[in-house]
Amino acid sequence: MTYRTAKEHTLNFWQIWNLSFGFLGVQFGWTLQMANMSAIYEYLGATPEQIPMLWLAAPVSGLIAQPIVGYFSDRTHTPLGRRKPYILAGALLSSLALIAMPNVSSLWMAAGLLWILDTSINLTTEPFRAFLADRASNEAERTRTFTMQAFFIGLGAVLAAACPWLLWRYCPDPLPGTIPLAVKLSFYVGAAFFTGAVLWTILRTPHQPCRGGVSPPSVRPEDKSRIIQQAAGSGSLTPTQKSSPLSKGSRGDTPWYAELWQTLRQTPVRMRQLAGVQFFTWLGMFCVFLYLPPAIARQIFGATTETEPLYHYGIAWAGVCIATYNISCFVTSWLLPRFTELVSRKGAYAFCLCCGGSSLISLFWMRDPYLILLPMLGFGVAWAGILSLPYSLVAEVLPRQHTGIYMGLFNACIVIPQIVAALSLGWIMRHWLGSEHLLVVVLGGVFFLCGAIAVQIIEEDAPNLSLDSANLSLESTTML
Repeated sequence: MTYRTAKEHTLNFWQIWNLSFGFLGVQFGWTLQMANMSAIYEYLGATPEQIPMLWLAAPVSGLIAQPIVGYFSDRTHTPLGRRKPYILAGALLSSLALIAMPNVSSLWMAAGLLWILDTSINLTTEPFRAFLADRASNEAERTRTFTMQAFFIGLGAVLAAACPWLLWRYCPDPLPGTIPLAVKLSFYVGAAFFTGAVLWTILRTPHQPCRGGVSPPSVRPEDKSRIIQQAAGSGSLTPTQKSSPLSKGSRGDTPWYAELWQTLRQTPVRMRQLAGVQFFTWLGMFCVFLYLPPAIARQIFGATTETEPLYHYGIAWAGVCIATYNISCFVTSWLLPRFTELVSRKGAYAFCLCCGGSSLISLFWMRDPYLILLPMLGFGVAWAGILSLPYSLVAEVLPRQHTGIYMGLFNACIVIPQIVAALSLGWIMRHWLGSEHLLVVVLGGVFFLCGAIAVQIIEEDAPNLSLDSANLSLESTTML
């Protein structure tokens, strides 16, 4: 049996385009959920203080599903590869849930279906991000790939957010206590976009085998240990790499939950540093997701109940605001690679979060529907950074054989603050914020600024090294 150094292959523009295109559909469905679920809950009779608890299903499902899906996608070998079966299954389930969601008739049905929808989206998203990390071979390529991801996320969000507003003029006014027809049609369109875009990536991205001729399951632990020892003896591995999870054998007899715990204990330092930033960032994002549309309808347009036409138009205008910040994200995503070269990824990330935080806080003094579009531009800059820079920073310190499970664990840093928000925002809103939706959004801006401060602890110049950085690989035919 012979082994040789793995060669890195540069992805061209259209390969990165096809690789990332599926995120157009994923984000279309996800934005429909984020932009409309709070309003759907209010249409069905929920109070503002109840909304965070009704959203609890989404982050809980992500916390449970993503690390498990990541673990098994690392170990899946099919004709479609490691990641694609999970991406496709999640897309189909998400599309079915999107079709069913606007037809619910009670709060408990909506909350239960949101659980199914969010779990299905997580089933797609986590392997998709690992899929991108699998293909990118260096820092510049990772930045371009995750920036293209941010581009399609921005485009998908623009289309999804504007869809109800564009359809509104062609649909009759809804009856009290019912979900508007424009919202229903938007969810149907979202289901088609979700499946279609994911199928494009699956069909247009060819199998990319790792070089060699031995499948990973056939490599014996003693052979792997011998290779690592030879590399260590020749000075190819640093002390950090020698202690990598990859150097501890295949653990083929270890239960999956025990290996999951062991992997968690060996989390790279930079990933732990980013966890603090992610906590504040996504605490702020959840404030926006939950309360921006109702805040615009009630505090900007002056609606007092969810049954009056002013509320419906305010929710539709919130879609325009969401589309605006995603257009800003769309444009910023093209400029980020150059900006990171000038100021570093760490500096760019802090700048983006400061833009977002100051923009959200400025909404406190605004009551003109058109004027609030200006802060949305600044918030879009933050959104572009949030969707790309953390993943570019973390991807380069992850061992390739464990990319899926680590991406799942990293995404837990997104859902844990959302769980904290779901459990606490209702109480905070009732006792401290006078049940004002807009004040919760402003609080989200404060969390963004805290995240910008937390960025300073990241050690970008000294990344954790993994076995992959030694360019040592077993010859294999693993499909990415």
